[in-house]
Amino acid sequence: MSQPDAPLIGAGNTRRAARDSLSSAAARKVERPAPLRQAVYEALLDLIVNRTLKPGQHLVEIELAEHLGVSRQPVREALQRLQTEGWVDLRPAQGAFVHTPTDEEADQLLSVRNVLETYSARLAAERATPEDVKQLRKLQNEGVAALKAKDVERVVAANAALHAFITQLSGNTVLAEMITTVDRRARWYYAPLALTRGEDAWTEHADIIDAITLGEPAEAARVMSHHTERTRTAYREHRDATQPK
Repeated sequence: MSQPDAPLIGAGNTRRAARDSLSSAAARKVERPAPLRQAVYEALLDLIVNRTLKPGQHLVEIELAEHLGVSRQPVREALQRLQTEGWVDLRPAQGAFVHTPTDEEADQLLSVRNVLETYSARLAAERATPEDVKQLRKLQNEGVAALKAKDVERVVAANAALHAFITQLSGNTVLAEMITTVDRRARWYYAPLALTRGEDAWTEHADIIDAITLGEPAEAARVMSHHTERTRTAYREHRDATQPK
């Protein structure tokens, strides 16, 4: 008497089993970041970028936790992440400190920013519509108003918004991603210059907008290069003036 054939697993059942297995494996390996952990990280990073927490400042976990209204654990995790990204220095037996950028770090980043922003302005001048120009003028007016009010945080935010919109107008996704990578650190360097560089910087912004309005890519690139290079020079001068003799 012949043995009954073993039951066959249909192709659909096989695929479903493989999918279920993969889903289970992924669930074990990938953990979504806790919202609180991310929120604490973003809050501390903002405090560093706007220089509420200054370069070289000692970061005490319990004080930061009390300030943010959280426990020490998410603060500790955020500090470790910030250390990995170069915003914080963790020193054995001393604790955490806001990173103080070296001359070389600042110069390299601002040099790269010059190249990226110059290309971004060139592309924006080729693509901008009248509606885009209207938005650029609006962002420019916000920056000038913030400067008149001597509101450093608002000036820095307006500067970032204007440059970000020019990047958006470039239409180049890869370029936008690269600029986003350096944007926060550029804001960190720009914050102490926001008022002293102020009037000249916003006059240069107006010249960039004029070139974009006229659809002149070469001129937009030239003015943007001049603008970002002057910011780089101003940072050096500020650094030299504030360094201990």
